[in-house]
Amino acid sequence: MLDYMAVDYAAAVQGGRVLSLGEYAEMQEFARAARLQLQTLPASPNQPRLLARADQLVAAVDLRADPTQVAVLARGMADDLLADYPIGAVPASPPEPARVTALYAQQCAACHGPSGRGDGVAGIALDPPPIAFTDAGRAAQRTPLALYQVISQGVPGTGMPSFAALSEADRWALAFYTGGLAYSPRARAEGETLWRERADLRGRIPTLEALTRVREADLLAPFSPAEAHAVVAYLRSRPKAVNLSREGSHPFALARERLAVSEQAYAAGDTAQATTSALSAYLDGVEPLEAALGARDPSLMREIETAMARYRSQLARPAALADVSAQAAEVNALFDRAEMVLADTRMDTTTAFLGSFTILVREGLEALLIVMGMIVFLRKAERADVLPYVHAGWTSALLAGVATWAAATYLIDISGANRELTEGLSALFAAAVLLGVGIWMHQKSLAGRWQQYLQARLSKALARRSALFLFVLAFIVVYREVFETILFFIAMWSEAVSGAILAGLAAGSLVLAAVAYWMFRVSARLPVGRFFSISSLLIAVLAVVLAGKGVAALQEAGWITQAGVPGPRIEWLGVYPSWESLLAQLGVATLATIGFLTNTRSLKASAASSSRS
Repeated sequence: MLDYMAVDYAAAVQGGRVLSLGEYAEMQEFARAARLQLQTLPASPNQPRLLARADQLVAAVDLRADPTQVAVLARGMADDLLADYPIGAVPASPPEPARVTALYAQQCAACHGPSGRGDGVAGIALDPPPIAFTDAGRAAQRTPLALYQVISQGVPGTGMPSFAALSEADRWALAFYTGGLAYSPRARAEGETLWRERADLRGRIPTLEALTRVREADLLAPFSPAEAHAVVAYLRSRPKAVNLSREGSHPFALARERLAVSEQAYAAGDTAQATTSALSAYLDGVEPLEAALGARDPSLMREIETAMARYRSQLARPAALADVSAQAAEVNALFDRAEMVLADTRMDTTTAFLGSFTILVREGLEALLIVMGMIVFLRKAERADVLPYVHAGWTSALLAGVATWAAATYLIDISGANRELTEGLSALFAAAVLLGVGIWMHQKSLAGRWQQYLQARLSKALARRSALFLFVLAFIVVYREVFETILFFIAMWSEAVSGAILAGLAAGSLVLAAVAYWMFRVSARLPVGRFFSISSLLIAVLAVVLAGKGVAALQEAGWITQAGVPGPRIEWLGVYPSWESLLAQLGVATLATIGFLTNTRSLKASAASSSRS
């Protein structure tokens, strides 16, 4: 309401004369409503001062004071109000104004007009009339935060309803979109040039939170009105530019900002916003740096993950504010250490070789075990006709990995959320499939049941649908590992040590090839029954491992809650210190055990029945 008064009072009063009785009555109502609401806020040391300023505002409006005086009073009061009663209204991630063009046409154009001129068909009969977003004077005075508040809450006494049903991301995007309709493409282009060339200008808007509260007037002195106009035009069309300009010199700046917003929101009692910001701090601020930091100091990367998971767990309990603040301070200290590690861009050849070798072997071995198990199984079942589906699955995954590398390098920035979701969902899918396959193979390993299966191998046991399923499984288990490996190699790549990185890649490939050859030779000599028995146990173990990894990835993406538990973090076993991941692993292990015991009892019952007959 205060921001609305600062902008719209000039349309009600000029030179002590009332221009519009309706507008003037609304200004009086808003001034008194603002004072009344101030009285209902929790007591604070500055509340008496705010009430005194509210009295001044009410008196100024009643006396039909000059619009400049009213604007100064209203804006000053609004700034003090936000300082004393922080609302935590900050976008969780940079808004994307361009993507809500259709949403504006659907929700706003009927009143505000297709291009924001305030000439919509449905707005003709409204009093006061709809705002013209193309009014340059108004746009210079409004902030994205004020527009966001209006979109979220509506404006009482006008035709502007609340759009709180829209997602927070959509409301912020609409705020920036409507706030930018008054600016020309030329102004945006000039603003982009100024933003890139003027470090002192970037210093005036250091964070996304600052951008949501910036008016053109805030940038004046030493910048000219034309420069302020151009920069605001550019940043309202591309809010992400604020973070991009900062992240180059301070890798964890975005993570720090989100963490600070989270802590502030928690102190204000807004647990939902605190949780959202904490998740964004990890996914948008830390996860994109995980590969680069993991290649240099993997133990530090794990410390950061654990500390941030502990912070999110405290928000979910909820914990005491002092404990939350202490945990946030611990996380920031880890950020300091990580920035020092990343600041040292040098990497010796030995580190580069070992990093490349370890990454490939670690990520490739899991997929290799599953794919080779399928290949050996099909050969023992004398179903060579189905092998092309498996080979097509893993080769397609490698080609998809090349496409992912090209996209991540030249086209898009793969977000932390998308990465974790890809890893988590694919791991859980593979775990579910492997659990079923392991129980089935255990059943066939008992007595002579594998012989019965092989005798029926030309039946529908491996029909076309099953072959396609093997293709999908081979693709998913391989692409999951390729996806993560690609991101690691992109992060650690450096021309100075490119030879060592490629050598590590080649050595890792040779090791994986040797392991594949050894598995093939050993399994070829195993009796079919023994092969089925060993494979069923191995597959069940892999299902348990993938279940833990899948749940952990979805926890980091915010899809699953995270309740920490004291204990080690053993990634190659999928063991993570949280109740959810451990219980998921226990559940898979229990199902496998029940399946194996059921198979054994079924065999004993069948044998007893045969002996009686």
